[in-house]
Amino acid sequence: MADKTVTIEQIASPARRPKDQRATLIGLGLNKIRKQSTLKDTPEVRGMIAKLPHLVRVVDGK
Repeated sequence: MADKTVTIEQIASPARRPKDQRATLIGLGLNKIRKQSTLKDTPEVRGMIAKLPHLVRVVDGK
């Protein structure tokens, strides 16, 4: 059985944001606007995405 994945895209700059939000972006594999990252769809990753709804968007969740 294939693992589910989620593709996320950074849509805003982390400038003038708290350090924990910048660290969360790096943890998601993002560092530039329009960059995309594909990760396993786990509760931990979903929690990180939920913490940054103003900086990232879910492109595809398979």
